Amino acid sequence: EDIHHAKALDARGIGYIDCGVSGGIWGLENGYALMVGGSEEHVDRAMPLFDALRPEGPRSEGFVHAGPIGAGHYSKMVHNGIEYGLMQAYAEGFELLEATELVENVPAVIEAWSRGTVVRSWLLDLLVRALKDDPELSGISGWTQDSGEGRWTVEEAIRNAVPVPVISAALFARFASRQETSPSMKAVSALRNQFGGHSTSRADAALDQVKAAAR
Repeated sequence: EDIHHAKALDARGIGYIDCGVSGGIWGLENGYALMVGGSEEHVDRAMPLFDALRPEGPRSEGFVHAGPIGAGHYSKMVHNGIEYGLMQAYAEGFELLEATELVENVPAVIEAWSRGTVVRSWLLDLLVRALKDDPELSGISGWTQDSGEGRWTVEEAIRNAVPVPVISAALFARFASRQETSPSMKAVSALRNQFGGHSTSRADAALDQVKAAAR
């Protein structure tokens, strides 16, 4: 779309640049990371605006002229794909900590990771913040939307024959979160029942465990 828009505007003598923006609702306070595509001339002309929006400090740590028209949004797409994978990894770690009886204070463990560890990040800081408000996330539904960038990243990976198993798995986990029941897992359960007589419901599985314990 960027290339299409740029051609349409160029015919009218209007320049075009695209800019992927990261920083979320905190960008107003901390500055926005900016990934820009377009000609050198047009990007330089808009640089005062970019300098006003980016974080304080070296320009290279919050701004990049990524390439020609489209490169800015493409870079932001990949950024968001990586974000999917990072969030999913933190989420899976949280669930495992919650599942074991050995760890007694899950929010404290995650907060301890926020300084000095190799997994520290702003995303982790946000998880710490969320757990302070609701230590078990009991007030939040597991239903998770995807805004499109993860899908586009996977589609581009396929088009370029680049393996992205982590990003793909994170995207598919969001699809699974929106299912009240899983037709595919019903099929797996049916197949296990057909070839091995395995239970097809929680009640049947519990009954099987009782029978096994009584033997």
